[in-house]
Amino acid sequence: MLDPKEIETWIAQGLACEHIAIEGDGQHFAALIVSREFAGMNRVKRQQRVYQTVRGKLDSGELHALSMQTLTPEEWQEKPRDG
Repeated sequence: MLDPKEIETWIAQGLACEHIAIEGDGQHFAALIVSREFAGMNRVKRQQRVYQTVRGKLDSGELHALSMQTLTPEEWQEKPRDG
């Protein structure tokens, strides 16, 4: 089973991130990714950019499912936090 930290590492190696948080059950994962690279990109382009970083893992079947929320640092600052 995959550890969320592994996915974090894969994404961070291919994308400059201010924040990454991954949760999952070993097969299905949800990611919150904050990067300056997302500025000026729509949601689809942002997700495509993240998928570039894990494409090999998806193609090999090592990573099965990754849903994601992609934000710029400014959007992340404006987002309400739980707690």
